[in-house]
Amino acid sequence: MPATAGSPGFPPLEARNLNGKRVVLPSGLGGERNLVLIAFRRWHQALVDSWFPYLDTLMASHPELRAYELPLISSLYGLARPFIDGGMAVAIPDPKVRERTLTVYTDVGQVMAALNIPNTMTITVLLVDRQGRIFWRSEGPYSAERAAGLERALATPREAGERDRVDDG
Repeated sequence: MPATAGSPGFPPLEARNLNGKRVVLPSGLGGERNLVLIAFRRWHQALVDSWFPYLDTLMASHPELRAYELPLISSLYGLARPFIDGGMAVAIPDPKVRERTLTVYTDVGQVMAALNIPNTMTITVLLVDRQGRIFWRSEGPYSAERAAGLERALATPREAGERDRVDDG
């Protein structure tokens, strides 16, 4: 779905990966373009995981692309961050997965409003650059249709994305 002029960009957020490294988003993302899978609930992990077999293959053919899991957690749980993040890190034996998992403790409603995310019932998937421009968005688990929309967005020159072309696929 094409976005209107003035569509929101990705807001600045402070995150920490599960290896303990602080990352400022979106400028600290590692790729020229980055797929950010935003999760709100613990059971969303299965939805996030459904994307990664496909994304691992996709990133092999797009070296400028990186993918990140972004659990958004209410800032009310900030004091419990060591316990929550520690529990997630222990459950993830692969250091590469811990590296790409960026926890954000914030005002979840404010981030949802900034990104036009209507609810927390499923994951939101965004293709963004380090300036916060959003090139594509979708919701939910991996599907061939969503993957095709992402591939169309990746094939589109970045300049087109800068005109706020967002393709819901």
